[in-house]
Amino acid sequence: MATVFVTGATGFIGSVVCEKLLAAGHQVSGLARSDEAVAKLRAAGVSPHRGDLTDTAALAAGCRAADGVIHTAASWGPEFGSRDRTAVEAMLGALAGSDKPFLYTSGTWVMGSTGGRLAGEMFPLHPPAVVAWRPAVERMVLDTTERKVCGVVIRPAMVYGRGGGMAGRLARHEVPVAGDGGNHWSFVHVDDLADLYVLAIEKANPGSIYVAADGPPVKARDVAAAAGVTGFLPVEEARARLGPTVDCLILDQRIGSTRAGRELGWKPSRQGVLAELRGS
Repeated sequence: MATVFVTGATGFIGSVVCEKLLAAGHQVSGLARSDEAVAKLRAAGVSPHRGDLTDTAALAAGCRAADGVIHTAASWGPEFGSRDRTAVEAMLGALAGSDKPFLYTSGTWVMGSTGGRLAGEMFPLHPPAVVAWRPAVERMVLDTTERKVCGVVIRPAMVYGRGGGMAGRLARHEVPVAGDGGNHWSFVHVDDLADLYVLAIEKANPGSIYVAADGPPVKARDVAAAAGVTGFLPVEEARARLGPTVDCLILDQRIGSTRAGRELGWKPSRQGVLAELRGS
């Protein structure tokens, strides 16, 4: 792989993906929507590519100039779904006929509550309304084989590590725990997740889905305790504060899969979320 184009290259996941790609010997270009982002990317050894998720011409140009594409950018808000779909359509169109890999970042929230079962890639999807648009975009990516694009979907569980993700926000008391905290969350460390992206851009077959989760599912109340959070909010009060994202945070999700290990050799190795939060 000569050059990988990364959207969301300055974000929590994307910045670590860029770091791991560079360490693996790849050249990396990253989408940059501001002068600040340009400076940050250059400092990290990433070649800036000016544009944003609404600039379909810039997205297409970034894809055509690269040998592979990793889409980690997110435009949170009411237009997230429509913007994401338009951006993905533009990028897949630019890649058509190239056989280049395109990695799409989804999430395990599309799977809904897993009903006490340990769920993997074949689990039926029951997404909450806030991410109900996402399975159709996944399918668009996976159905690109006939267009000669190597479309791959990665569904991370809740991402933590380096002080970021939901665990980091809990530790900084930026978000509440909704309900009684008895529901389970599944996690993946951002460094382990970035390792998976590198393996997938190098090895994954067209049409592959990989669930990215490591370690046993953890009750939300135990994560909160490790983060020093003692007070929970009723679901409706939390929804008034955070909006429909709360419907994802109250899911009971027990996520696990060995597919990435079997097919790509992925071996998560970082400490679990509770140890991370406790500083041990």
